[in-house]
Amino acid sequence: MDQSVAIQETLAEGEYCIIISFPAALCEGESRQSRLLGLVRYRPEHGGQEHALFLYTHRRMAVTGDDVSLDQIVPISRDFALEEGQGLISCLPCAGSDVTVQLDTAELSLVFQLPFGSHTRTFLQEVTRACPGFNTKAVDPKFLWLSRYRRKEPEPDTPTPRGWNSAQGTRPGRSGIGGGRYRSRKARRGLEEARLQGRAPFSLGAELWSSPAFDWRGWHAGAGPSGGGNGGRGSGRRDEELEEAGREMSAAAGSRERESAGGSFFDESRPDGKGLLVDQSSWGQDKPENLIPRQNKSKSDITDMVRSSTITVSDKAHILSMQKFGLRDTIVKSHLMQKEEDYTYIQNFRFFVGTYNVNGQSPKECLQPWLSHGIQAPDVYCVGFQELDLSKEAFFFHDTPKEEEWFKAVSEGLHPDAKYAKVKLIRLVGIMLLLYVKQEHAAYISEVEAETVGTGIMGRMGNKGGVAIRFQFHNTSICVVNSHLAAHTEEYERRNQDYKDICSRMQFRQVDPSLPPLTISKHDVILWLGDLNYRIEELDVEKVKKLIEEKAFQTLYANDQLRAQVAAKAVFEGFNEGELTFQPTYKYDTGSDDWDTSDKCRAPAWCDRVLWKGKNITQLSYQSHMALKTSDHKPVSSVFDIGVRVVNEELYRKTLEEIVRSLDKMENDSIPSVSLSKREFCFQNVKYMQLQIESFTIRNGQVPCQFEFINKPDEESYCKQWLSASPSRGFLLPDSAIEIELELFVNKTTATKLNSGEDKIEDILVLHLDRGKDYFLSVSGNYLPSCFGSPIHTLCYMKEPILDLPLESIRELTLMQLQTEDDGSQLERPMDIPKELLMMVDYLYRNAIQQEDLFQQPGLRLEFEHIRDCLDTGMIDTLSASNHSIAEALLLFLESLPEPVICYSVYHDCLECSGNLTASKQVIATLPACHRNVFIYLMAFLQELLKNSAKNHLDGNILASIFGSLLLRNPAGHQKLEVAEKKKAQEFIHQFLCNSP
Repeated sequence: MDQSVAIQETLAEGEYCIIISFPAALCEGESRQSRLLGLVRYRPEHGGQEHALFLYTHRRMAVTGDDVSLDQIVPISRDFALEEGQGLISCLPCAGSDVTVQLDTAELSLVFQLPFGSHTRTFLQEVTRACPGFNTKAVDPKFLWLSRYRRKEPEPDTPTPRGWNSAQGTRPGRSGIGGGRYRSRKARRGLEEARLQGRAPFSLGAELWSSPAFDWRGWHAGAGPSGGGNGGRGSGRRDEELEEAGREMSAAAGSRERESAGGSFFDESRPDGKGLLVDQSSWGQDKPENLIPRQNKSKSDITDMVRSSTITVSDKAHILSMQKFGLRDTIVKSHLMQKEEDYTYIQNFRFFVGTYNVNGQSPKECLQPWLSHGIQAPDVYCVGFQELDLSKEAFFFHDTPKEEEWFKAVSEGLHPDAKYAKVKLIRLVGIMLLLYVKQEHAAYISEVEAETVGTGIMGRMGNKGGVAIRFQFHNTSICVVNSHLAAHTEEYERRNQDYKDICSRMQFRQVDPSLPPLTISKHDVILWLGDLNYRIEELDVEKVKKLIEEKAFQTLYANDQLRAQVAAKAVFEGFNEGELTFQPTYKYDTGSDDWDTSDKCRAPAWCDRVLWKGKNITQLSYQSHMALKTSDHKPVSSVFDIGVRVVNEELYRKTLEEIVRSLDKMENDSIPSVSLSKREFCFQNVKYMQLQIESFTIRNGQVPCQFEFINKPDEESYCKQWLSASPSRGFLLPDSAIEIELELFVNKTTATKLNSGEDKIEDILVLHLDRGKDYFLSVSGNYLPSCFGSPIHTLCYMKEPILDLPLESIRELTLMQLQTEDDGSQLERPMDIPKELLMMVDYLYRNAIQQEDLFQQPGLRLEFEHIRDCLDTGMIDTLSASNHSIAEALLLFLESLPEPVICYSVYHDCLECSGNLTASKQVIATLPACHRNVFIYLMAFLQELLKNSAKNHLDGNILASIFGSLLLRNPAGHQKLEVAEKKKAQEFIHQFLCNSP
């Protein structure tokens, strides 16, 4: 949600909030106080612009101006400094948020923790641009517009709250984000050396001066703002050296997003905007030790607090990918990667990998027996949870307080012999993954990215799926995946599909946006953990328990589903797993070591597993931890020694110099050229949601070249929406080749126009070589029309299967306007509802009225294709599919309608009358007859499902949540809805489920 709206409501006319931070943590000793930081701009009458940082206390989700309260103001004058580093806080052995910044003025020093991510980077860059020190011709800001926030000076005997102005003074210069200039030519030469070595400054600036903070609670009467005073150090002239250094700094560091690992402190600002619980009784209390004036801090204190200003060794190849360097340094990067063994060596680091299905419970016991007992302090912790929260709020709104509870429990359970920094936390509903590293290793972690994939119904619901964190550790790329796959013994194929979906859909962006996303498989080391839910089959419960008592684990393992599926190469191909020498981890009675005594009496199984893939990996232990009894699962851990490539500085420099010298000899003005194995592509009988792939090879000549598919004139993309090229751009070394895949996939966005003939499977792709010529690729084919993507009123007029109709008839019916449907003079009377919808609902009514988890468990992809073909050909008698596949097909059918069941024109009317059944029925009565009939028919079917809720476990809230977003869609498109709007849509559907429509 854009909380800058709430900030804007508090501002006066002419004041504009440019950007706000995600909720930040104001750090005072061990206290963390949540704040919103807003960058506010004002344009004075005399010209120019002035900026100030407004700090607000706020409610958990600030929606309006009433939800925020102004705490203090910091004018951004020439005396303003903002610094970034990892060593600013080291008060707790466990890690906290990802980015730490220190705001300094002559009287005030504030430390904030901001959430890891690109938004924080953008916020800091905007503050940097607002610093007036970049423009010597600009008028010194006066900040007269802030006078309306002034209050009377407090009485002499009143203690001065934190942040009030104190006696002015000077402070030593420091390197700040918003930079001005280098202090010497030696520093400039240092930048050139850093550039040659592949390094760049971490702090994007140099000397900025201090300024007083502006506190709305007590601005000294008559003192006024600083007006851009220079603290007695001169006017800060800008010379040629400044301009050149500024350009170098901007190019060397400003062109890439740097997201480093966090320092050693607790996380007050998590990715979803919520922080750890803080003792609010300490908020606002004076802590004199935290109010030391800036000028009283010694130079050594400052050095200890701020992280080194050079980018770490592991980022050297990274810097070469920046667009500033262009083609030459892209070649350097490629050669460096090829010669990596010449300048790196293998060093072992200890990894702890743990997984725990907590069954929706809060932490009730110390986690040290699982996380740290009996082992050496690991270098890296990878800790995963499943079923973190089983509530409907977590399922539908992705909000849970248990994230904080388990994060704190893990942080307190890490090995006591080391200090750890939290690198990343990622969560999808109940699947959470935490990554920690020893504090001394944090500087060598880079390129951190996290992604999620839901594999629940329609690929949306996150009750099943996976989360992953990828990162670069020194020169080795590592990907950690935590997954929770489909349940129930017989659903091993569903689990296989979940695994494949996670592998295919999990994509991580790269630092260089021109490069294609990374997949899981594109990493040196892959660690996969989680509740994989594979069971023990072909043995009854008592036999399993007897074998466990006899510790005959090898006999049990012979019947393990995961072992069988890996052997059949259906999943986890190339992965390894240690020997299972511990008893199954599922299912126990909560709070005990007794096997399940519930009515279902689940058979024990090794649901919780850890697998790995990659070189230089040695598993030291693989075990369960019976001491923990919070859940019906037992946690599992595995400890590894993993060989990581570490850079030798001297050898790296020599290798780099050799590459640069060789390139100097190779460079010439030759025009690159390539040969294509194929230029014409024909896709036959394209079907709805059925991927087709054609590939070709680009083979390069003797000159390195960059290629990309480019837009044709007046077109927004290089290809039509149903087509994509992978990769769409890239780089080729001499005599090298690359395979390009053209993927054709028709979905709800493109199906309607292909049905009507407004669009055809025809396109021309333009492959462009940098400094070379263009190549043209022809794409053609034919699309088989489908009921998926066809309008409701069109289908009502199609009394024959859509594939039995001439293409011209389909075109005319699809293009027919909705309001002409009742015109009997031209067309015979339509059916009341589409026959395809009737077929699916009738099938579910006859076979699935008591089906457990209906509309909540996905079907199989191949079965959907069979269902689609049966509907489009009218061969309903041959329909044979699971109830879940039919249910998902029904939802996909509704989602693909170009005009939803409840027409766009009455969307806002429905939201307004949500909760008023009489008014809601009146709105439904205004729908065209075919849409009204479909709505009534669906509501009647869903009511029948609710009558059998004792068997199918459905309730009105679940159905309203699922069908609310399908039947009642926002006409503005598919952007993410606000929670309030989403709830109104669900409430509108819910009232019909409880009453006859």
